[in-house]
Amino acid sequence: MYLITVFGNLIIIQAVSSDSHLHTPMYFFLSNLSFTDICFTSTTIPKMLWNIQNKSKLITFDGCITQIYFYILFAGLDDILLSVMAYDRFVAICHPLHYSVIMNPRLCGLLVLISWTLSAMYSLLHSLMVLGLSFCPDLEIPHFFCELNQVVQLASSDTFVNNVVMYFSSVLLAGGPFAGILYSYSKIVSCIRRISSAQGKFKAFSTCMSHLSVVSLFYCTSLGVYLSSSATHSSHSSVIASVMYTVVMPMLNPFIYSLRNKDIKRALKRFYLMPYSKAQLSWG
Repeated sequence: MYLITVFGNLIIIQAVSSDSHLHTPMYFFLSNLSFTDICFTSTTIPKMLWNIQNKSKLITFDGCITQIYFYILFAGLDDILLSVMAYDRFVAICHPLHYSVIMNPRLCGLLVLISWTLSAMYSLLHSLMVLGLSFCPDLEIPHFFCELNQVVQLASSDTFVNNVVMYFSSVLLAGGPFAGILYSYSKIVSCIRRISSAQGKFKAFSTCMSHLSVVSLFYCTSLGVYLSSSATHSSHSSVIASVMYTVVMPMLNPFIYSLRNKDIKRALKRFYLMPYSKAQLSWG
């Protein structure tokens, strides 16, 4: 599953970078999302596989803090990029004549830079606050990676400030992009309703289907992780929900975009079949 996740997202990046027809804002954000998914799943799964192979469950304190930092960084980046992609669809459908002017390369680069900056600051805040806590020398984390909430609960010092910051910042980082997605799609729906022909409505809405599928998958799995950790004290159910969030979701994203997207499939055919066709022509 890890290899499928990595190679699937690499294929998306390769298709976007190799085909000039895909050098548009939507596919620029998609390639950034694919890169983020590769990094996101790589923060936890290789270490878990290494531990299984070596029959060891040890991780150093520095390694644990590093894992927390990068896990939060790429999870937050995933969330913000989905909101940016929703805004891109809003401009494409509601302001099609001004799309190229509004979504210019400078704005697209700025949106990605802001996404990275916000996620980096958010993850750095939590990592530094965990560094300020006191821990016993030997601890057992009931998870397959250093999950922030599980690590904070194991601290021997007072964690009230950590919990307050953790919950408020989570609401801001998760709620802000989600509110942006809801706002964008409310405007998209109102614009689509004003289209007279049924074929035009379907064509406009079909451009959002892949993104909507990924958003639904992202927030459903995120909600599953939250509910499993808060509604039950069983670490087993929390681990299963986290596997869905860290492995299954990044693995399915390339399939959702490639299977439902004619431009991606066309780009992949050009990339893989054109060299073969040229070789046959030169041989003949």
